[in-house]
Amino acid sequence: MKKYVILISIFNDWKSVFKVLQEIDLVISAWDAEVSILIVNDASTEKINSIKLNFKNIKSVRIMNMKKNRGHARCNAAGLKFLTEKENFDHVIVMDGDGEDRPEDLTLIFNKSKENPSKVVTADRIKRSEGPFFKLLYECHKILTYIFTGKLIKFGNYTCLPKEAATRLVKEPCIWSSFSGSVVKIISDRVSAPSIRGRRYFGPTQMNFFKLLIHSFSIIAVFKRSVIIRSFLFLTLYLFFISGNFSIITLLPALAILIFLVSILKISSRENIDELNNSLENISSIDDLSDLNSR
Repeated sequence: MKKYVILISIFNDWKSVFKVLQEIDLVISAWDAEVSILIVNDASTEKINSIKLNFKNIKSVRIMNMKKNRGHARCNAAGLKFLTEKENFDHVIVMDGDGEDRPEDLTLIFNKSKENPSKVVTADRIKRSEGPFFKLLYECHKILTYIFTGKLIKFGNYTCLPKEAATRLVKEPCIWSSFSGSVVKIISDRVSAPSIRGRRYFGPTQMNFFKLLIHSFSIIAVFKRSVIIRSFLFLTLYLFFISGNFSIITLLPALAILIFLVSILKISSRENIDELNNSLENISSIDDLSDLNSR
């Protein structure tokens, strides 16, 4: 029987993640696989309230507590590094723990991975549940990414990785900055399963314009060589187009491209292989949820 680990990184949102776990336990009841959960706790400031969760199908739930808050992407990277170095598994499914990666889509991903056991399965979003403003922002994000990288990325964290693919990813510094960008850059052998972006179980979305901008730039920065080439190409063509008609107004787009390029290069400096290699030193403890239940 194949072993699947579901990796969920969270900060404070315990109520949502425990509801996600209950949903997962129902969804996997028909799976012919052993399923366990690893939650990466990104130094949450909220304590876990008294909980009584009984699972019929999930084998185990562990919480890997981090000493310092590092952010979602870096927690995913640290979780993958821990699993590939310390655990025996066949596939790891990375997903968000707030309900936006819908547990009901897990079976589609699982079945696709059974059909393609050596390939990465990405949950490509075919529909979003946010309001029209954020849908527009996400479309702009996809277009901007495509223009500067040539890659059309339709998925976020929701992905199933064979162990070999996960092992390849944690050797690359870009995984420390962007998960989805790294998957597209490093892993070419991929298939997709359709997924609907769900709504958060509790509270408003944590994504805002600034966070989306950083998220978008982090993905683009993974492909910085392509970004540099395309930026200078766009800049050259634009300057040629406006030659003989230089003014403050006509030079603003050129300035915007330069600012964008500097921002991408700045963000790309977050791809720190030493921090990635030492990320497990940030683990303070690993708790079994059953132990917390009994307290």
